[in-house]
Amino acid sequence: IAASVISDRMWRSLAPYAYGGAILLLIVVLSPIGATRQGAQRWIPFGVFDLQPSEFAKAAVILILALLLSNVDEDRMPWLKIVQAIGLVGLPAALIFLQPDLGTMIVFGFVAVVMLFVGGTSVRQLLLLVIGAFIAMIILFQLDVLKEYQLDRLTGFLNSGSETLTINYNQTQSQIAIGNGGLFGRGLFEGTQTNLAFVPAQATDFIFTAVGEQLGFAGAALVIGLYAVLVWRMLIIAAVARDRFGQLLAAGAAAMVGFHAFVNIGITLGLLPVTGLPLPFLSEGGSFYLTMSLVVGMVHSVYLRRSRSPD
Repeated sequence: IAASVISDRMWRSLAPYAYGGAILLLIVVLSPIGATRQGAQRWIPFGVFDLQPSEFAKAAVILILALLLSNVDEDRMPWLKIVQAIGLVGLPAALIFLQPDLGTMIVFGFVAVVMLFVGGTSVRQLLLLVIGAFIAMIILFQLDVLKEYQLDRLTGFLNSGSETLTINYNQTQSQIAIGNGGLFGRGLFEGTQTNLAFVPAQATDFIFTAVGEQLGFAGAALVIGLYAVLVWRMLIIAAVARDRFGQLLAAGAAAMVGFHAFVNIGITLGLLPVTGLPLPFLSEGGSFYLTMSLVVGMVHSVYLRRSRSPD
């Protein structure tokens, strides 16, 4: 509600400050102030609440890219703007890589590609960017800069039929839980995998398994349908926005929500490697929930002021 009250033009003026604040927090979290858990330094403790700067950085990146790309006057996106966009995304992505948080880095990349496309980047330019990204990934593998558990997740996914009690344990239990649900589920608050805590991180990254086991295929399809409606509405808002900034903001938000839902559900079904991306509005996590609420509110702000007339 608060984000909806702020006008889209105010969000436009706040974009540089939001981006600068996000970069500052990402630097602070890597200092001795940041808290380390399970080998990752991603949180700034504030008493009862732990702030995760990488989540708020997602909203800041959407704002700053919308501001940058909305100033393009040409029919075709100039390479200078593309390079600037890569730099604006690359800086927080590099800081997040140091935490490490590979999943959030991938979110940044997908959102950037979608916003560049909406902003007028040609297919040829996008293909060159994707090829460059694959080359960068190969270099990362060759330099052995990835953590061991990150490599284990990838190799485990490529060998999904083995290591069911070690590397692939999470996804194995996840698929068992969803399979137990059948067509209509075991019933709300029922199900052996959920009640006996067989699925690790079920309240966060694997929350969809609780939906699948308790509500079955029907309930899971309903949840997926609701995400589709949310993304569709955001794209409609992008189409009716009064200016390019609002259009890019709504498109970037739709990309973020849709990508999170697609990847998270794909992970629980064993279709994608584990990347640690939570499910919007269902996964436990204060910073992520607030960020998603903030982004949806900003898009709603664009919709409330969609009229192109002065009145």
